[in-house]
Amino acid sequence: MTQIVRLKIELEDVEPKVTRRIEVPLEFRLDRLHRVMQVVMPWEDYHLYEFRVSRSLAYGIADRDWSPETRSAARATLGDLLDNLSGKTFRYLYDFGDDWSHKIKVEAVTEADPEAGYPRLLAASGACPPEDSGGPWGYAYYLEAIADPEHEGHEEMIGWRGPGFDPSWVDEAEIRKGLARFARARRRGKAAKTER
Repeated sequence: MTQIVRLKIELEDVEPKVTRRIEVPLEFRLDRLHRVMQVVMPWEDYHLYEFRVSRSLAYGIADRDWSPETRSAARATLGDLLDNLSGKTFRYLYDFGDDWSHKIKVEAVTEADPEAGYPRLLAASGACPPEDSGGPWGYAYYLEAIADPEHEGHEEMIGWRGPGFDPSWVDEAEIRKGLARFARARRRGKAAKTER
């Protein structure tokens, strides 16, 4: 690994803003980048996803009957995606029912720091919405309901996810631990392949 890509991720259409800045290897397969996205947001990883490069090109779980323009994320790297990118941004779509759209901006492609572990989190702000909260509009309703004890949905929303959700707080230490676990599992997988 000699090159890494610095990415700025912004979850679209939510307030307060939810952003992450990460660095990942250029040679990373896109199914692995999906796993990193699940860790850094964090999402719970039980919905479909795709990396949308243009109207006619996406990478995700390839299914010719359902989405003929979708290429396999397991067979393409971040470098492949960048080769097909006309600008500096692409989208990561997660949960096609709730339609969580993440705008991903390529900030830099640079040499890897030999002392650093990748993937790595550089910065984070804002809490990820609860899984299955209904997309940006459902999340806005959720925030409104939990903030107002007089709101008609207050008890239901607190009962659903519990009290204490703070939309401005993000646990960077937990994200870094999750990325470290991911990196260890990836190294173990590579070691097992070389032993065969």
